[in-house]
Amino acid sequence: MIISASRRTDIPAFYAEWFCNRINEGFALVRNPMNHSQIRTVPLAPELVDCIVFWTKNPQAIIPRLDMLNKYHYYFQFTLTPYERDIESGLPDKTEIMDTFRKLSDKLDARRVIWRYDPILLNEKYTVAYHAEHFGKMAHTLKGYTEKVTISFIDFYSKTERAMSQLKIEEINAAIKHTLAQQLAAIAHENSLVIDTCAEDIDLSPYGITHARCIDGALVERITGHPIDAKKDKSQRPECGCAASVDIGAYNTCRHGCLYCYANNNQSVVLKNMEAHNKLSPLLAGECLETDRC
Repeated sequence: MIISASRRTDIPAFYAEWFCNRINEGFALVRNPMNHSQIRTVPLAPELVDCIVFWTKNPQAIIPRLDMLNKYHYYFQFTLTPYERDIESGLPDKTEIMDTFRKLSDKLDARRVIWRYDPILLNEKYTVAYHAEHFGKMAHTLKGYTEKVTISFIDFYSKTERAMSQLKIEEINAAIKHTLAQQLAAIAHENSLVIDTCAEDIDLSPYGITHARCIDGALVERITGHPIDAKKDKSQRPECGCAASVDIGAYNTCRHGCLYCYANNNQSVVLKNMEAHNKLSPLLAGECLETDRC
């Protein structure tokens, strides 16, 4: 079993202590996002977990706690973009985050910290030239601290439409995708990075860009040293190549405040869930109710 922690929220940034408590107790409870009263028990004993995949934009809080995961295999999907506070209002300065990236890589190794440069969006401020320039600076800074960078282009969701409208986001057509991808690929290769795309249906292979498997069965086997039964995750989009996993996060619980985020759709609910968080609860947000079905 592969544990995803988490596509739905940034557990390393905001819930590191809760996660460690779940590891100590050997299980977590997860609400079905499509059926709120249905709860699943997810076992977390090391003999049952092939690998943990962390998704984060700022893992500072969990780095000092990683020693307690010595019995587990894990790696990080680390999102690092060049956007300022007009888009990512809750993040520290990017120089600080890059320092954290290198610190995490030093503690683990370059193969276990994957750089995510996504989503790529364009407007009058964040142009193709802007992305090429800042991607190059970041790639140079992170050279040797990661083996791979994963890119993706912005997807428009109804739940983010209002937040994104103020940014006047431009359409990224196929021609622009090819132009930018060619530039980013050249920079990645100059900095000894493999580059791939997340859930994109466009063919960018002429530039040496492959399709990503963010929850990657092959990487898990490489890290663990043994084969695993890694079937494709049928719950993800058809373009997604990820292996099946169990996500222990919850939507509407992330405080980063990124305008493009699909995992938060109501700020008042986010605040309510944050207030309801109990680091000792088996649920990430709130407590079990009498009406819940476990």
